[in-house]
Amino acid sequence: MPELPAPDYPADVRARLDADAKEIIARYPDSRSALLPLLHLVQAEEGHVTRTGMRWCAETLGLTTAEVTAVATFYTMYRRRASGDYQVGVCTNTLCAVMGGDAIFEALKEHLGVGNQGSDMTTADGKVTLEHIECNAACDFAPVVMVNWEFFDNQTPETAKRLVDDLRDGRAVEPTRGARLCTFKETARILAGFPDPRPDAVEAGGGAGPASLIGLRLARGEALPPRVVHPRGAIPPGQNTTDKTPTDENTEGE
Repeated sequence: MPELPAPDYPADVRARLDADAKEIIARYPDSRSALLPLLHLVQAEEGHVTRTGMRWCAETLGLTTAEVTAVATFYTMYRRRASGDYQVGVCTNTLCAVMGGDAIFEALKEHLGVGNQGSDMTTADGKVTLEHIECNAACDFAPVVMVNWEFFDNQTPETAKRLVDDLRDGRAVEPTRGARLCTFKETARILAGFPDPRPDAVEAGGGAGPASLIGLRLARGEALPPRVVHPRGAIPPGQNTTDKTPTDENTEGE
């Protein structure tokens, strides 16, 4: 049976979203171009794109709900159901799979007690949602795990299990590259186009690592160091040896 029209947001929520939407829409010559950031804004409010969120986007931009739904269901970054504070994505495309991505995914499913689809992907405490992800252009550091779209390079089943345990227990976790982690809702607001409130987030960046820049350096005629990628048992220069990171003593000898 067809679903009834989605309910509206409470007045205070709608007022807040309307104010943010006005700022977003002003950036575009055609208001419908603001649909992608508005969908991220909805996720920042609710954690996923609800029917109410799609109705609001349609009314705000003068679109049909069918047009909004077509976009929201096309892009995998838009969630269609409630999920965890931390989206843990394991790349299982060819190179990451060959390097151990499939083993990491299976280990995390068992360790977290989650499934592979729907609501079964999220832990009972609502902290972590586990999913397959497509290539994230970090093949030089395979196998790669991403948490709320931040990189955790050169992972193993053991380092990945420790990573999700730290997330669930509220311990500080630092990505291999880029700014410190924030929740999925906070990430969604940043993707909607609002300033990143994290201290030094812009300076931290999330760009390519040394292995990805070898070709550029060779083209410039620069001499390369004997090793540009730290093995999974090593600690990169400048990193505190007391930090628990995805590349510490638990992976020695691999």
